[in-house]
Amino acid sequence: MKKLSVLFAAVMMVVSVGMAKAQKIATLDVVSILEAMPEKKKADAEMKTFGEGKQAEIKKKADAAQAKYALYTQEAPKKTDEENKVRGAEMQKLQEEIQMMQDKLQKEGLAKQDVLFAPIEKKLNDAVTKVAKANGYDYVMDANAAGLIYKGGPDATVAVKKELGL
Repeated sequence: MKKLSVLFAAVMMVVSVGMAKAQKIATLDVVSILEAMPEKKKADAEMKTFGEGKQAEIKKKADAAQAKYALYTQEAPKKTDEENKVRGAEMQKLQEEIQMMQDKLQKEGLAKQDVLFAPIEKKLNDAVTKVAKANGYDYVMDANAAGLIYKGGPDATVAVKKELGL
């Protein structure tokens, strides 16, 4: 019985090694490919412009609120408690508006990023699929991923760049 289990374990090891060797795995430097794509550069520039424009709006409102706060703080001793209470509520409302603008900017930025980068991601994935099929790769792994421990197989980066015309 013991010989049978040892024989079974040996057969399983041989079969699993044979299956592992049959698979072709390639790595891909996704970052270098994306940085070389003109579409990515254009999308990055558009995101930067979008973010800067929205940040300018928020800064303008925050600066106005800061100036109003400084004025209210300076005038507070000369005003009644009721007036100071109203001014405090106004400042709280301004702070909430600024926070809502920042939250809205973040949501809009993520939505815009999804819209801009979806076609780039699709184009890259299509090229990777085409190269993988053409070269018989079973798996293509990102060379920059933390899970990659050893890189000894073929590198598909050049083939994918060629497919993309980069």
